[in-house]
Amino acid sequence: MLTFFQKKEHEVQSFMLKLVNNNCPDLMALEEGPRLESRVNLTLVVLVIPIVQKRPKIERMFAAVTKEFTTLGLSLVLNDPRAVEEVVLGFRWEGETKFVRAQAKHLSPMGAGFYQLGLQLKQMMHPSDWPELEGIAL
Repeated sequence: MLTFFQKKEHEVQSFMLKLVNNNCPDLMALEEGPRLESRVNLTLVVLVIPIVQKRPKIERMFAAVTKEFTTLGLSLVLNDPRAVEEVVLGFRWEGETKFVRAQAKHLSPMGAGFYQLGLQLKQMMHPSDWPELEGIAL
């Protein structure tokens, strides 16, 4: 009986190892070529506010989760292919919301209706300069 369970457990371990190896960012980078900066896997909830005509559009705000970070970029996981060129990202930091302006670089399907949005980070945005951002909290 113990052998039966060990076989099933080994089958699960084998599949998980293959899954991780085939989706690991470090291994995928070998296929895509060298990157200037390494990525850090980090999952955080973030507010995404599209910028339309150079202004944040709060009524179009939605939440997403991060996937990877660099010092000047990150990727988000979205549940639909939102066509955004420029956004404001809202992060929870030390009891308040910090805002960063970012530009879309790519939108790639992940499967099952999810998409990865790659963003280049441009500048910090302060609510004192952007009244639309006042009162937004994560």
